[in-house]
Amino acid sequence: MRVLVKGAGVAGLTVAFELATCGVSVTVTETRQILGGNASWFAGGMLAPWCERESAEQPVLDLGRDAADWWDAVLPGQVTRAGTLVVAAPRDAGELDRFASRTSGHRRVDEDEIAILEPDLAGRFRRGLLFPDEAHLDPRQAMVALHDKLAAMGVDFHFGANAGDASGFDRQIDCTGMAAADDRLRGVRGEMLIVRTPDISLSRPVRLLHPRFPLYAVPRTDHRFMVGATMIESQSAEPVTARSMMELLGAAYALHPAFGEAEIVETGVGVRPAFPDNLPRVETNGEIIAINGLYRHGFLLAPAMARQAADLVFKQDRTKELAHETDRQRRSA
Repeated sequence: MRVLVKGAGVAGLTVAFELATCGVSVTVTETRQILGGNASWFAGGMLAPWCERESAEQPVLDLGRDAADWWDAVLPGQVTRAGTLVVAAPRDAGELDRFASRTSGHRRVDEDEIAILEPDLAGRFRRGLLFPDEAHLDPRQAMVALHDKLAAMGVDFHFGANAGDASGFDRQIDCTGMAAADDRLRGVRGEMLIVRTPDISLSRPVRLLHPRFPLYAVPRTDHRFMVGATMIESQSAEPVTARSMMELLGAAYALHPAFGEAEIVETGVGVRPAFPDNLPRVETNGEIIAINGLYRHGFLLAPAMARQAADLVFKQDRTKELAHETDRQRRSA
């Protein structure tokens, strides 16, 4: 069987892996000239289904709870399993209680334990929540590593390709996100910064709660941190606005003053595709299967959605085989 996967974001790469592992001949096309530059490239990489339940529906937790295991099995060494720490300033203690009431899988930590978990935050926060079973990865490293692994498995990649001609393929899987022809989708703009400072170290993603502008800081290599992210109802991919820059930097400074002296290495904007209910879908239309609507949960939900799409491919193939066999039997009777 030959399958064409359109889009080399996290959805396209994960479904390509699920299919290639089962012996399917896979071709991936991407309109961009190189890997990256899409919403997946600007993701936080937090595999945090319990935290996300604060604002997401139960399916996000159900679909995402095995994501860390999937990424760890496919890309050993890429996943850091140190949990997520959620903190709030004393004046925002109510936000912490509200977050706790809407989530599960956490335990409360006091000032002393916060200092043990993250020594550089010692004395800055009195209370917090630790989600010990959560994890994170560097999305860019993961995408490059998964691309290289797929290429070694024989997956054919075409960058800068329109992929309008799907002749010769038994199935198509559309993973083009906002570029898909689907009027139900809306764009949710997420802005982020990558900053560098050797004056602070974090072992895990830290979420700072604030009634107006919550923030997360995700540690990367070389003293870098991904700081994000806004959620703006917009399909604009224009550069980060001055307001968002000030809010992101102000929130980072509230987390730790050392961020005030950090180098701004990069700013970025990703437009994330979302359906009206903010839940992902795997849908079929004839020979085309579409994965879309991953919203802000790309790396968290992509493995589960990829498995669903691959299952549909094999189910359709088996149904077609049975239909052909029935037709042969009818003609020979």
